[in-house]
Formats: sequence, structure tokens, C-alpha cells
Amino acid sequence: MTGRVTGTGEVFRAAVREWLSAAVAGLGDDALHDVTVRRTWDGRLYDAGLAGLTWPEEFGGRGLSVLEEYIFHEEVARAGAPEGYGRIGRLLTGPLLIKHGSPEQRQRYLRPTLTGDEVWCQGFSESGAGSDLANVGTRAERAGEQYRIAGQKIWTSFADHADRCLLLARTSARAARHRNLGMFLLDMHQPGIDVRPITRITGDTTFSEVRFDGAMVHERDRVGGETDGWRMAMAVLSDERGPIEAITRYTGMSRAAAVLRRCCASGGSDPELDEVCARVETVRWHSLRSLENALAGVADRAADSVSKLMWSHTWQALAAYGLGLGCPAHERMWQRQYLESRAASIFSGSTQIQRNIVAERVLGLPR
Repeated sequence: MTGRVTGTGEVFRAAVREWLSAAVAGLGDDALHDVTVRRTWDGRLYDAGLAGLTWPEEFGGRGLSVLEEYIFHEEVARAGAPEGYGRIGRLLTGPLLIKHGSPEQRQRYLRPTLTGDEVWCQGFSESGAGSDLANVGTRAERAGEQYRIAGQKIWTSFADHADRCLLLARTSARAARHRNLGMFLLDMHQPGIDVRPITRITGDTTFSEVRFDGAMVHERDRVGGETDGWRMAMAVLSDERGPIEAITRYTGMSRAAAVLRRCCASGGSDPELDEVCARVETVRWHSLRSLENALAGVADRAADSVSKLMWSHTWQALAAYGLGLGCPAHERMWQRQYLESRAASIFSGSTQIQRNIVAERVLGLPR
């Protein structure tokens, strides 16, 4: 696959570029972090036919291929467009329900997820479980046709805006490891839920700690069987580390690299600058390889782990270089980028776990 998509892909690209150009005009430099802009952005995408590009049309999507999804995110990077609050729903919850949800769950949740009417958070991580999802301690105890939820989640993105939570919880105290978990679609607007935003070193409150004490979820909002949670979680994580995740990360780095060039515009040639920007484009090319696999129906989880390592390390190198320039016009931006990029070693799969996967599945090293 070349860097330039031709044929119907180019027709789609032109339409996306035209719409984004008009939609982004006048938003201002702070649009990427403006709550009002982000709250309405998902609905604007839906109205324009640019939400759920790969989702079946019966669920409000466009029924297109992952190629069009990829092109869309490339153009988002080019336009410097904001991101709504629907990331978890579009990339994780929606695909999970399309593959494994009941007809009732698909009917109830998919369209509101695309329109931005319902924002999702992902209730996986816990302070006591680390990267070991099989060791989560949040409990889902049977109470007739419902489950009573008790426990704690942490580093939960969008929890302070969320209407629903994709929740992984322990359904049995006796069953074997990996066979004692369930996946639930939890209503966040009910008693027994305490959301406590976490102030990061950037000053943002992107993440939250969420405590559950008697919150309820009906069995009809369980995805799969009562002990299918581990299988559902692996399906979610496979989407989280796929080519679309990589290209969405590239969009942010591409915007930052363009600023980096402007910061260095009067400084002449700099080999280190060229290397950092080349690494950003390498993320794009590697994601194109993952895209080829996806279009061919080939699932390569080890390649996805390589991709995750690549974009997280590249983002950190980019941010460190930008911060070191001391550019007064963009000092605040580079401080923010540097601090935010540190978390890339943890989210979407920690660096240590991804290295283990690469060592075992790519290099064939012993456990």
C-alpha cells in the first residue's frame, strides 16, 4: 500500500477534507480542550455521516471499510480537528456490542453512542490489579435478575462525563482465574456511584477514580455469559490496539510535529528534528501495515503491540524535544505534551506487557 490512497478512497478523502475545513473554521486554538466544543462534536460528525464509518448501517453507521475510517483520521490530523467525548463508545463499546452484544443491547445503545447522546467510560483498571486484568477485585454479586456492584476503578477516562460504563467485574469468588469475570453495561446515573476526578500534573482532570457501593446493573445489560468477561475484555483490547487506535494517536502527534517545525523555522537544519519528525511518519507507515492486515482479514496482535510501543515512545520523544526548544510561543503546549506523554507508558497496555508480548510472540523468547 502506498502513502496516497486512490480511487474511491480519494473521493471520500476529498469529501471529508471539505467538511472538516468548514467545521473547524473559527473554532480557535483551544478547541481541542474546550468542553462545549467536545460535547457537541460527536453529534456534528453523526449529522455529517462521519460517525461509525465501519459500523453496519442498521446501527446508524455507514457500512464502510476500515480504509475509510483510516482516511478520516488522517484528515482529522491534517485539519487539527477536535475530538468528542465518544472515543470509548466508538472504538471499544460499539464494536464489542456489534460482535458479541444481544439484539436488544445493539438496539438500545449503538445509535445513542454514535450521536454523542450517551458518553461511555471504560471500567477496567484498578489500583490493586495493575496490568493484570484477571485480578480485578470489583465484585458483581447476584441479586435476583440484577447484580450489585461493589469496588473501585481508577484512571477511568471520561468518567466525569459518562452516562454509561463498560465494566469488568468479578462474578464468582470460587471459579478459576479467567473464568470468574463478567462484562456489564452500567448506568452511571444512579445511587451508589462516586466519581472523583484525578488532577494530573498537567492540571487536567481527564481521569477519575470511581467507587461503586451498591450500584445495580440488570442481567440484560451483561455482555455474554456470566463468566465470559475475560473473553469480552480481550475482544475490547484487540480493538484498542488495532490500526485505528494507532492512526488516532498519529493524528495528535502529526499536529504536534507541525508546531515543532514552526518552532524551529528560523533555526536552520537540525538532524534531531528531522529524526523526530521521521519517527512520527514511521508510526503512520506502520499503522498502514496494520491496515493492510485488517483489510485482508488478518489479525496480528503481536504487530499491534509493536505499534503501541512505537507510537508511545515516539510521542514521548517528540514531546521531550519540543519542551527542550524553549519556544516562548508554544511553551505551555510543550509542557502539556511532555507531561501527558508520560502516561503513554501505561494506558492502552503498559510498555512492559507489550514488550513481553513482542518477546514471546515475535522473537520466540522463552517465558
